[in-house]
Amino acid sequence: MTSELPHPVPAPARRTVVAAVGAAGLAVALTACGSGDDSSDSSSSTQADANASGGGSSSSSDSGSGGTALAKTSDIPEGGGTIFKDQGVVVTQPTAGTYKAFSSKCTHAGCAVGSVANGVILCPCHNSEFSVEDGSVKKGPATQALPAQQITVSGDSITLA
Repeated sequence: MTSELPHPVPAPARRTVVAAVGAAGLAVALTACGSGDDSSDSSSSTQADANASGGGSSSSSDSGSGGTALAKTSDIPEGGGTIFKDQGVVVTQPTAGTYKAFSSKCTHAGCAVGSVANGVILCPCHNSEFSVEDGSVKKGPATQALPAQQITVSGDSITLA
């Protein structure tokens, strides 16, 4: 009685294995750093001049342009700021009556910034810190400033342009 071994199943090709591992790694990377702030991508690249000219402080007379109402000026603490997660923006008041806005998406790994205190915007993922005055990096690992966002201050209302 001769027993025959069943035909062996061929191993997957190396190319197939490498492609599957790469796809799995990409899926993990995309979900690891808070992809919930994707809404800020489209507006952050066009707002670079907002911070240089005062970040949209009250000199702008573009009322009625149909922006998104964010807050009252009294809601933004002096020397600090408030994060608006749904709009993907953080609004700060570095000095009394001066309001600035930045993307709330950290430039290091794309995480959403988590708090604003003591003159800095803090990212909880890797502890990068950004200035409330101009969004510049105060402490890494981030190497690029938070992109400025355009806001309009009219009376006591702050509107995202």
